[in-house]
Amino acid sequence: MQRIKIAIQKSGRLNEDSLSLLKKCGINIDNYKDQLKASSSNFPIDVFFLRNSDIPQYIRDGVVDLAVIGENLIIENDNNIEIVEKLGFSKCKVSIAVPNQMKFNSIDDLNGLKIATSYPNTLNNFLKNNSINAEVHVINGSVEIAPNIGLSDSICDIVSSGSTLYKNNLKEVYVMHYSEAVLVVSKLIDKKTNELLEKLLFRVRAVLRAKKSKYILLNAPNEKISTISKILPVLKSPTILPLNQKGWSSLHSVIEEDTFWEVIDRIKEAGAEDILVCPIEKMVL
Repeated sequence: MQRIKIAIQKSGRLNEDSLSLLKKCGINIDNYKDQLKASSSNFPIDVFFLRNSDIPQYIRDGVVDLAVIGENLIIENDNNIEIVEKLGFSKCKVSIAVPNQMKFNSIDDLNGLKIATSYPNTLNNFLKNNSINAEVHVINGSVEIAPNIGLSDSICDIVSSGSTLYKNNLKEVYVMHYSEAVLVVSKLIDKKTNELLEKLLFRVRAVLRAKKSKYILLNAPNEKISTISKILPVLKSPTILPLNQKGWSSLHSVIEEDTFWEVIDRIKEAGAEDILVCPIEKMVL
């Protein structure tokens, strides 16, 4: 039987979030603890647990069909790898940081500095595109300590909460690009495997849509239904049910997380009352 092969990070936050996504897609992964490969019993998929830095090569060579990986690694290794879906978790930035006491007015201040990084391709491209002459010092891991021990004047590294920079007396001064977990696919994937990929993507997108949306129930006078319905455009039309109270109805629809409070304010002004909002587990359109 044809099976699809997916690579995810061996350990860490990206590993946990990737497995959680598969679980929400209804895919059970059996006996994956401390394994390099595990299979699903209810979907034709095999999961390979790999080092993050190895995943781009596995994708290019067609060893795996798809992978969950940080967008920052795609930019560092190969911009030509196809991203089929942004997943919305493991968000971070690739940034320039300098010691707290250093004055920094613009990226031109990087000229003549030594910059430590684990992302030399990303940094070199950035320096070249901005005509900056700086020395790149490649470090694998613990980049943030480099200025404190005299290895560099500044760093280029991923930043999430900023707590690591704070602990090492560094400040973020320039964001080179934003990153999040993405689903990438090999260009060597065959037709049958591509059919399985489409089935998986259907589930993934249903989960992601649900994550970005909320189910909303509200009561409103019948004469206000038309106005309120126009403010709730996520679905084709709200579901409208008559209430026991004459002249009133209940509207059921979906509201987007990004514009949640703005829409709530508008429907209240339009006459909505008794508003209830609930999470959505899956959303199939």
